[in-house]
Amino acid sequence: MDRRQVLAYRIAEHGLHRTSGDAADLAVVRAGLQDSMRDTALLAAVARLDGPVSLVDDSRLVLAWTLRGAPHYHLRSDLSEAVKALIPLDDADALARMLWQRKELAATGLAAAEVVFTAAAALRDAVKEPMTKGAVSTAVTKRLPPEFSRWCRGCNATHIHEQLMRIATPHAGVRLVAGASPATLAPLEGRGRMRRTPDATAATAVVSSYLRLNGPASPGEAAEFVGTARAVVDRTWPADLAEVDVEGKKRYLPASCVPALENPPEPDVVRLLPPLDPFIQARDKTLLVPDAARRKEVWKMLGNPGVLLAEGDIAGTWRTKGSGAKLAFTVTAFDPLPPAVREETEAEAARVAAARGFEKHTVTWAG
Repeated sequence: MDRRQVLAYRIAEHGLHRTSGDAADLAVVRAGLQDSMRDTALLAAVARLDGPVSLVDDSRLVLAWTLRGAPHYHLRSDLSEAVKALIPLDDADALARMLWQRKELAATGLAAAEVVFTAAAALRDAVKEPMTKGAVSTAVTKRLPPEFSRWCRGCNATHIHEQLMRIATPHAGVRLVAGASPATLAPLEGRGRMRRTPDATAATAVVSSYLRLNGPASPGEAAEFVGTARAVVDRTWPADLAEVDVEGKKRYLPASCVPALENPPEPDVVRLLPPLDPFIQARDKTLLVPDAARRKEVWKMLGNPGVLLAEGDIAGTWRTKGSGAKLAFTVTAFDPLPPAVREETEAEAARVAAARGFEKHTVTWAG
């Protein structure tokens, strides 16, 4: 398979042909749709849904810190399985998810998994009603040994390690309040007892989901997406996979997806994908954007732009700046685009502006 065919498959699998009008039908929502303060999840849904979109008001969805400790929308009915997949399989898995050094762990005198569940118990005890993230952090820090905390330059205070708090929160039965600013946490409705027993089947399902959406892919790429060590993913590697040669590299895909990979629909769509969109969350960045200089434009240390998807490829980047009721777009194409693609891009900009509540918008082409 060459990269163009792989991208055509992914465009279809991600729902970017816009054949659905319901967020619950999207594979990217069923897998967990990452959000950020930049309306990432909303704009990812706008790129995929035919019709108005509102995730915050959809009672079928719940927002929580899940994959890699990042906020994700999940179907409420799927959240329990998603949390099962986050239970560390062992201490190596827990340590990888925590992003701690071994000396930091040694200072606690506990095994890595026990650190996670000790933090989760403190969070569960602290969060009995909606509370801002800052208030939760303060309350939990007081309940935990000092070895669980770090000096935070941004807060100018010592508090629970950020990543530990994030990965412990779902085990505590705590969610994020969608649309709240500042970030606010609340008890998950009907939360039961905290589970500690690893569930390899649930962990394998997350790997399968990644391979289905962003395959064919390697075990290392799947591990990076999951947020754990490669050795952990090797233990939860799905059995029903097909080996695929992608431009000379051995990659894997669920066997049931091979017919779709062999004959994907024409990727004749134009979409403005936001930063952190699931399509650009694939870990094989060289396949997504072969040119090194262009990769640096798409993935930056801070402040990634959105990407323009056109003619079956990542064709450029885009940024916005809001002023009053107007949203100004700057679109930078990597290569000259046909007039029809530029027109469709401007139509997509109108959709984005409307979804974000702006009455007016402008589009400036750069480069």
